[in-house]
Amino acid sequence: MSARADMSALVTDVAAHPLRAISFGNPAVIIERRDDGTIYLRPRSKLLDYPQRITDRLHHWAATEPHRVFMAERATGGAWREITYAELLDAARHIASALIARGLLAEKPLVILSGNSIDHALLAFGALYAGVPFCPVSPAYSLVSRDFGKLGFVIKLLTPGLVFADDAGKFAAALSANVAPETEIVATRGDLPGRVVTRLSELLATPEHPLLDATHQAITPDTIAKFLLTSGSTGNPKAVINTQRMLCANQVMLRETLAFLKDEPPVIVDWLPWNHTFGGNHNIGLTLFNGGSMYLDEGKPMPGGIEDTVKNLREISPTVYFNVPKGYESLLPYLRDDANLRAKFFGRLHAMFFSGAALSPYVWNSLDELAVRETGFRVPMLTGLGATETAPFFMSVRPDTSRSGHVGLPVSGNEAKLLPNNGKLEVRAKGPNVTPGYWRQPELTAAAFDEEGFYKFGDALKPAKADDLDAGFDFDGRIAEDFKLASGTWVSVGPLRARFIATCAPLVRDVVIAGINRDEISAIVILDLDGCRVINPALSANDIAAAASDSLVRAAFRERFARFLASATGSSTRITRAILLDAPLSIDRGEVTDKGSVNQRAVLEHRAALIEALYADVPPAHVIPLS
Repeated sequence: MSARADMSALVTDVAAHPLRAISFGNPAVIIERRDDGTIYLRPRSKLLDYPQRITDRLHHWAATEPHRVFMAERATGGAWREITYAELLDAARHIASALIARGLLAEKPLVILSGNSIDHALLAFGALYAGVPFCPVSPAYSLVSRDFGKLGFVIKLLTPGLVFADDAGKFAAALSANVAPETEIVATRGDLPGRVVTRLSELLATPEHPLLDATHQAITPDTIAKFLLTSGSTGNPKAVINTQRMLCANQVMLRETLAFLKDEPPVIVDWLPWNHTFGGNHNIGLTLFNGGSMYLDEGKPMPGGIEDTVKNLREISPTVYFNVPKGYESLLPYLRDDANLRAKFFGRLHAMFFSGAALSPYVWNSLDELAVRETGFRVPMLTGLGATETAPFFMSVRPDTSRSGHVGLPVSGNEAKLLPNNGKLEVRAKGPNVTPGYWRQPELTAAAFDEEGFYKFGDALKPAKADDLDAGFDFDGRIAEDFKLASGTWVSVGPLRARFIATCAPLVRDVVIAGINRDEISAIVILDLDGCRVINPALSANDIAAAASDSLVRAAFRERFARFLASATGSSTRITRAILLDAPLSIDRGEVTDKGSVNQRAVLEHRAALIEALYADVPPAHVIPLS
């Protein structure tokens, strides 16, 4: 049988193949219903004890497995630069001593401008060891932004006592424009004209401070470990307080739910940015907590970046793999065409995990087919619901119930509250992994919690089975994104958006839904350039305007758009006009994050001209109307 025929056979019977058996906790809950329709979900299993400090686990592994690699990155020349647990502990103690000597504290924290690297990790663990909060900032705030608006806001909010960038020259413009002359700048390399730059090597050479051990022991569960930035509807970042309790409790939740982490120390190949909770808390944390090894992936799920990921996966066989849906989609053609890569990727893989968006059925089924072809089993694909404010693990699916859009049930230690809200169930969270609030933003903190102390997620859920809440819940959109048409009919943006993207695959990466107080719904479409090149391979990999105006792309989109419109069941699901966005979204205006998440409200606010074009009596040529 040919390879093509073999793959075709798998397409028809892949669901009949069993899932790989993995150790996994069961997030079963006790359900309480109130007369007002409020539902409380409380896990049946109690949360196990968690350490006082996340660095307690560093001490544990440095003592028991001192020579095990904790982290590795590509060095100049392509070899792996590695750091062991023992080396990390030693470096953390020296850097902590330097931070203690400089008098850093919550009001004068460490701010890190550059992205994932071993040097970044050394600074972060040094801060954790000293009880000094640190804040990893999106590199895009320094390197992509044109006005440094977000970076300037963050610096004023946090008032750092020390700022780190791996390359002072690369970050020179951002540093010069935003870091006060009296604030120390530390860098691995590079110079900043007119400023003294301390070398990271100087911090590493600092003698151990006489108060180092006492300072470390004084860290409590309530000590602030870090600030993570998240953008609100205004686009201005909020500094989410992450305490030691949050980090440590959440790692026990992860370990008891993803119980396969106990069976084998995790090996991870990971690119997810540390300024986001998925990469910076979830993935680094479970690596440290379970004595694993993290290989830093300099690749990205985009043309010109995915090749680096493929190179790393050809060398390192992961035991668990984390990515966003676009990352899995970008990997698919390489996994199909390269038998050696496929064998390496699936050889030790217990599970895959995605977050950030829905994973399309096509991508999910394709991964199942490839796993079955290689191993005879489908590899569990996991997901859940979390937020920066929950550190992030809050709800989890089970391997046997996982599907796109399903978020499962709250894990041990968490309590979920489901509150009726305009025909939906708004979810709220309480647990030791929930933030105490936002740094120096008391009004935002007060607004984020209800009278019972539950954090307001802003998300809606719906039962997977209306008559069986034990079956878990599905994501039902963002409450703040929903709106009413002029008729008074509510539009549920989240589910509508997901259906539109799925129907228009592979052309659409995201869509902004418009129509508040209008008669009809319209759409601003963010194209997927990889998908557009499937339709027209002659298109440039990075020319959004060319893709948006291309006749083949527009015809292919119109055909999918018509199919979507034909499936509408009423005014709340009927989109009648669309514009293919021909310019990048703006990070400065808060329209998009560096990870690619789209802020619906910000796009609608800043693209008023497009909205007017969509609703013009005679639509201009770039509008695609259907009736």
